[in-house]
Amino acid sequence: MNGMSYASGTERVKAWTDGAVLHIRFNNPAKHNALSVDMWQAVPALLARAAGDDGVRVVVFSGEGGKAFVSGADISQFEDMRAAKEAVKKYEEMAEAALEGIYEFGKPTIACIAGYCIGGGVNVAISCDIRVASTNSTFSVPATRLGLGYRFSAMKNLTDLVGPGHAKDIFFTARRLDAAEALRIGLVNRVAEPEALDALLAEYTSAISTGAPLTIKAGKRIIREVLKADGADMELARQLILDCFESEDYIEGRRAFMEKRKPVFKGK
Repeated sequence: MNGMSYASGTERVKAWTDGAVLHIRFNNPAKHNALSVDMWQAVPALLARAAGDDGVRVVVFSGEGGKAFVSGADISQFEDMRAAKEAVKKYEEMAEAALEGIYEFGKPTIACIAGYCIGGGVNVAISCDIRVASTNSTFSVPATRLGLGYRFSAMKNLTDLVGPGHAKDIFFTARRLDAAEALRIGLVNRVAEPEALDALLAEYTSAISTGAPLTIKAGKRIIREVLKADGADMELARQLILDCFESEDYIEGRRAFMEKRKPVFKGK
């Protein structure tokens, strides 16, 4: 089944194979690879194709231009996409489908991060199995600066990865972490100087693509079972997130972002 075509359907996502590696690259450099709707939509289709392609052993996500992996959601779409209730739901469903698709993909996934990895970028990275980053990378989850609801699945991935103490630190403060701190707390696996990042990535793609596929597949799946959350009140989580999106603070957060000013939140 080799030689499958991996056209993504949008010029804002590049996809190509290199040996046993499928590369998926977010290509919106003018906006620091902020994720627009078409970019979210492109991911599940590419992964579905890769799942059935025995020639693909590992998938690498990266960002075009070297300045950013993903700088978040493309917030200029929010006035249209996220303002109305129905649109919020649609955008959330699209993002969730893409992130869930990455997390549940049966083969190993690597996020190769150079530069900004913010908000939705962190969500993409922590949905992957392994994260390598350049020393000039920056990480943050600015949800509390925007007043938006943060998904249960993303919160679980973050907590599973760095533990509740670091997850709360990152989430409550919305502060920026440099690559050294991200490495120390386990948000990323390895870091390299920018010029050595490709070599570090190659070390991983080579090791993984030459390992026994069924052993890797079993290991990935079993770790997922180990991390399952039993008996969580998902309805409560959904309602809490909905409350954020239906709040006046969310409208204020979005407006302040557009107007490049500090938001004034009221807790309503």
